[in-house]
Amino acid sequence: MNANKEKGFPEFNFAEGEMLLINKPITWTSFDVVGKIRNSFKPLKLKVGHAGTLDPLASGLLIICTGKFTKKIDEYQAQEKEYTGTMVLGAGTPSYDMETEVDEIFDISHINEEMIRANTKQFIGALDQYPPAHSAIKVDGERLYLKARRGETVELKTRSVSISEFEITRIALPEIDFRVVCSKGTYIRSLVHDFGRAMSNVAYLSALRRTKSGDYQVDNAFEVMELVNHIRQLKDQALLK
Repeated sequence: MNANKEKGFPEFNFAEGEMLLINKPITWTSFDVVGKIRNSFKPLKLKVGHAGTLDPLASGLLIICTGKFTKKIDEYQAQEKEYTGTMVLGAGTPSYDMETEVDEIFDISHINEEMIRANTKQFIGALDQYPPAHSAIKVDGERLYLKARRGETVELKTRSVSISEFEITRIALPEIDFRVVCSKGTYIRSLVHDFGRAMSNVAYLSALRRTKSGDYQVDNAFEVMELVNHIRQLKDQALLK
């Protein structure tokens, strides 16, 4: 069953398998959400997993699979994603977002709206993208962000991604709001960083929200605690399965 908020709370069968749409809050890791939902099932032991990591500083749609539906995670993860976000032009950070302090400042007084909108065109289509040094990708069995925090330099390899839409929705320099539709594995932080470099400048990501994954929308998603409290009620009523 595909469970989403649009239909209220359906009759769940978590063991047989559910696909749940969750609105991940800012600061929560994707694993925090998985853990919270998995723990709510105890003492029932159920498989729970997510279909596509969202950074802690990002919010929005996280697809959670339970029971036998965890076998479908790769299928959901492969779907095209839509994001909305805000970048800050003229400033850069090592992590390409607000996790680390600004370490680069560039003049943006010469940059206008026409230049900004024209700059998006080169990012449409297939791209070879470097992941951020502060990312969860594993190198030699260890997450990149752990190496970055120790000040270690790692030779990064590009990943092939695809951007089908890149729309500028608001310009209030130094802030630029945007909407992106992209393939699995696209780092929006890297896209923002590369966007700044393409203007002979710098930029970092200050806000990000995943709004869609395939045909699934965040507007139809459950809040984490809303779902967890419902699961606990089912458990109290001996209706959890």
